[in-house]
Amino acid sequence: MDTLRSIVLFIAAAIAEIGGAWLVWQGVREHRGWAWIGAGVIALGLYGFVATLQPDANFGRILAAYGGVFVAGSLAWGMVADGFKPDRYDVIGALVCLVGVSVIMYAPRAD
Repeated sequence: MDTLRSIVLFIAAAIAEIGGAWLVWQGVREHRGWAWIGAGVIALGLYGFVATLQPDANFGRILAAYGGVFVAGSLAWGMVADGFKPDRYDVIGALVCLVGVSVIMYAPRAD
């Protein structure tokens, strides 16, 4: 059950962080204004909170693993929100990152 909870939290954190960064990007680079930027800042703050809910108590481990989730999630976000078409190297790189996440977070440990 902790693994499922962890995966759901990683997805929620990715939506908050990537979505927040995208909103700031839209506000600044696409000139959509302060409301978009403000919404992005709130979403980025929410990401920081969601990350603290992970069952594992090791900050470094959580953020290291989240880096891989961020890579894959960013490519997926770009596909959905901006029509980005990843090439095979993008896909391979994202899969490598997700394997890394799995090893970091879910490998059996003798803590």
